[in-house]
Amino acid sequence: MTKLKTKSGAKKRFSFTASGKIKCNQAGKRHGMVKRSKRQIREHRGSTTLCKPDATIVKQFLPYH
Repeated sequence: MTKLKTKSGAKKRFSFTASGKIKCNQAGKRHGMVKRSKRQIREHRGSTTLCKPDATIVKQFLPYH
C-alpha cells in the first residue's frame, strides 16, 4: 500500500495540541480593521481550536497525526 500524502496547505495552517485537538489561527484579522470593534480585534488575537465537525474534515488532510 502506498503512503498517503499530507495536504501541504493544511500542514501550514493547522497543528495538533497534546490532547489531540486541532489548533488554528483566528479568522477575520487580515484587513478592514476600521470596521471592527476594539473588542473584536482583541478577541481574535492568537489562536483557537477547531470545533468537532471541522476537526474531522481537517484530520482527513493530515493522515499521519
